[in-house]
Amino acid sequence: MNTPKLACPNFTKDRERLRRFALECGLDGVDWSLRLEDLPQSPREASRLVREVAHLKPLEVRYHAALANVDLGDEDAEKAREALRLFENVCLLVSKVSGESLTIHVGLGRHTTEDLSWERTLENLSILNATAMKLGLRLCLENLAWGWTSRPELFEKMLRRSGLWGTFDIGHAVVSPSIVTNRFDLEDFVSPHRKRILNAHVYHRERLDRHDPPDAVEDVADRLNLLRNLPLCDWWVLELRDEAAVRSTLHVVRSFLADGCGNKKRRTPSVL
Repeated sequence: MNTPKLACPNFTKDRERLRRFALECGLDGVDWSLRLEDLPQSPREASRLVREVAHLKPLEVRYHAALANVDLGDEDAEKAREALRLFENVCLLVSKVSGESLTIHVGLGRHTTEDLSWERTLENLSILNATAMKLGLRLCLENLAWGWTSRPELFEKMLRRSGLWGTFDIGHAVVSPSIVTNRFDLEDFVSPHRKRILNAHVYHRERLDRHDPPDAVEDVADRLNLLRNLPLCDWWVLELRDEAAVRSTLHVVRSFLADGCGNKKRRTPSVL
C-alpha cells in the first residue's frame, strides 16, 4: 500500500485549536468521535456540527460512533430496536456532513456479553450495513479489548456474516485475552479479510481504559508491519487523548515509516 494518511482524534472541543494542531503536525485528517452526549438533538445543532466539521478543511474527516452501552444485539428487543434507530440516525448524520466512513462497536462500555444476543447482533448489523450502503457509507466494525470482537475467530464471523468493513485497533488487539494467552496470533485479526480493513487505531496498548503511547518503534513495529500489508488500510488514527501523546506517537510512526517499515532488529513488545 501507499504511505498511510495519519490522523488524530477530536480530543478537544476547541475546533480551531484542533485544526491548528493537526496542520502544525502535518497530519492528514481528524477522526471525529460521536458520543451520545454529542449527538445533535435538533436541526440547529445538526447545522452547528456541519459548520464545525467544515471548519477543519483541508483536513480529511472520518467518523467513529463511540456509543457506550448502546447495542444492536441487546437481549431486550425494544432496546435493540432503539439502538438500531439511533445508529441509523448516526449514519444519516454522517452522510449529511459528507462522511464516507463510520466505525462502530459491539459491546462498548459493557463488562459482559450475557445480555447480548449473537444472532440479533448479526441481523441488526446486516440491516444497519444496508442502510449505510444506501447512504454511500462504508460501515466498519472495530475490535475491542474484550468481548466478542476481541476474539479473532468471532471478529471474522461478524465481518463476514454482516458484510461490514473493519477497523483494526492495535492497542486493543495486543491486550486481548486471545492474544495474551497465545491462543491466537495478532495477524489472525486481519488475515481472513485483509481487503476489508479500512482504518487502524494506533497506540501501544489499552490499560484501565487509558491509551498508552509507544515509547519506541520497537513497541509497535510488528503491528505496524501488519497494517502496512493491508491493501486498503490507508487511515491510521493516532488514538491518544492529548497533544503530547499524539506528538510522541507521531514521532514513533514516522520513524517506522522512514526506516523501511521497522525492519530493524527489535525486541518483543510488552503488554504488561
